Amino acid sequence: MLPLPRYCQKPKVPPIKSQGIKTRLVPLILSSIQWDGKGWWVEPFLGSGAVLFNIQPDKARIADTNRHVIEVYRSIQTGVLSSASLRESLEQEGKKLAAQGEDYYYEVRERFNDSGNPFDFIFLNRASFNGVIRFNSKGKFNVPFCKKVDRFRPAYITKVCNQVDWVARTLQGKEWMFVVQDWRETLASTTSGDFVYLDPPYIGRHTDYFSHWNDAEADELAVAIKDLTCGFAYSMWKKNKYRENEHLSKHFSQYPCVTYHHYYHVGATEHLRNAMEEALIISPNFFAIEDGRSGT
Repeated sequence: MLPLPRYCQKPKVPPIKSQGIKTRLVPLILSSIQWDGKGWWVEPFLGSGAVLFNIQPDKARIADTNRHVIEVYRSIQTGVLSSASLRESLEQEGKKLAAQGEDYYYEVRERFNDSGNPFDFIFLNRASFNGVIRFNSKGKFNVPFCKKVDRFRPAYITKVCNQVDWVARTLQGKEWMFVVQDWRETLASTTSGDFVYLDPPYIGRHTDYFSHWNDAEADELAVAIKDLTCGFAYSMWKKNKYRENEHLSKHFSQYPCVTYHHYYHVGATEHLRNAMEEALIISPNFFAIEDGRSGT
């Protein structure tokens, strides 16, 4: 098992919000896998970065096809985006939003889709509906406004800036590489001492996070990770009150699996926000069995 850093006993939330964020999954991952930490921690689907920044490996190769997510963390890593610079930006943009309303949100959205500015991305991520990250087929961010013109109150700005500061401090002294690339290229770079954590788009529930994802690609990924020479942990939804995910039984019925329940918050109304059972599939030689708990 991997020890949770002393200063991170309660997992923290990174500055990027996303549907299906895995902050609460961190303790389960740490208690369920055995890895000596001497190789590279590899993530082909970074998303919000919640798992990465809480686990804090010394060496990591981090990838995503969403260049905007990668650019935010590259900017924090280089100091271009800091707690102070973000505070100044959000204070200015928040005042304009409060004065001009949702028209200003859409003005920033259009500006971001032209420039890809990481400060604008954080603004949109925090002022959009439910923190959803979604892009259309042309790669344009298309999430509507959350309808809260006073979104950027001083306490809220401080909260987001503190998250950036935490990420910046975590990055210090780490050998982490952030790249924009396809998962195939990321997996091709792994060696036997590495460990891969995968949180791909959820098959059967995907709404264009950034690039197109379908059953065929999900199947290809499942085959590829089973052929890895290193360990892996694979996050995927298992079932809800309506149906079960046949993808898991098709590909991973013989693999260790731990499950947990997660409340899905993206629905527009309360009756659409339902509990879901999530699964963490682990390569057999890297599965840690605690007293009183076993894989299924």
